[in-house]
Amino acid sequence: MKSEGDGGIVQQKGSSIMNNDLSGTVVVQTNFKGLGSKRQGKVRDMYDLGDCLLLIASDRISAFDVVLPEGIPGKGYVLTQLSKFWFDRLWEAGGLIPHHVRTMDPELYPAACQPYTDILAGRSMLVEKADPLPVECIVRGYVAGSAWKEYRQQGTVCGQTLPSGLQESDKLSQPIFTPSTKATVGHDENISFDTMAQLIGGSLAEEVKQVSLMLYQRAAVLAEERGLIIADTKLEFGLHPHTKALMVIDELLTPDSSRFWPKDEYTPGRSQPSFDKQYVRDYLDSIGWNHQPPPPSLPEDVVYQTSQKYVEALERFV
Repeated sequence: MKSEGDGGIVQQKGSSIMNNDLSGTVVVQTNFKGLGSKRQGKVRDMYDLGDCLLLIASDRISAFDVVLPEGIPGKGYVLTQLSKFWFDRLWEAGGLIPHHVRTMDPELYPAACQPYTDILAGRSMLVEKADPLPVECIVRGYVAGSAWKEYRQQGTVCGQTLPSGLQESDKLSQPIFTPSTKATVGHDENISFDTMAQLIGGSLAEEVKQVSLMLYQRAAVLAEERGLIIADTKLEFGLHPHTKALMVIDELLTPDSSRFWPKDEYTPGRSQPSFDKQYVRDYLDSIGWNHQPPPPSLPEDVVYQTSQKYVEALERFV
């Protein structure tokens, strides 16, 4: 059941990420007074603080581009802490463009945020403002999901011809860059690199591609050291509103934007168990939902199992 909590937080009963019990609070929406205008995405609440943005990862979950009624205990915390891991580790070696994170320490946030520190801790970040590029930047190291579907039909992935004879979940000889549109309504659509270059300019498109591939390759090494395969991931980029410098924005390499597979269970020729919301998608398909609003409610066991998958993904890294 949802109820209005302190600080304008809409809450529901859920689990505590720290001790994995079922008595904590799930944050499905915020309404913090005094923090400027708010925009709400499928998962994030974004507050305009003037010269920067406050991003809050709620526990909302979407499937097939529809936000579901129930929140997933601990999900926002997992997304934020995994992003923090990657922002910290991937930039250690240098050679990358900047990312948008200023700090994830609520004690360093502006004074107007201090009344909400208890909720902001662990699930928020203060970031630079950016003008997002109108494309999603996807890197694929394995043939899975929509890539496998297209390959079976045409022998291509996003128009790129691949070797014949690949099986589902096969590893590619080299990761490939497969951009898509960023749809405001409906589903994103895969596009060619040439189409992307027409949208944002050739030199910028090439820089985005190279940074995307570098991030994926660095992350794949760190993940394999921890017993995980990153099959694919979606990255987002933006331009600083004043300097026009390219930045990595949004979340980074989380179960919402990536496909994580346990390395010890990897078997080509079939779909793989994963640490993401595929479990929810599979349940929704099993009950015959047509992927259109209104969405059905999730049973408690599906909520719990999904929460556990998110938590395990985080525990593999931190």
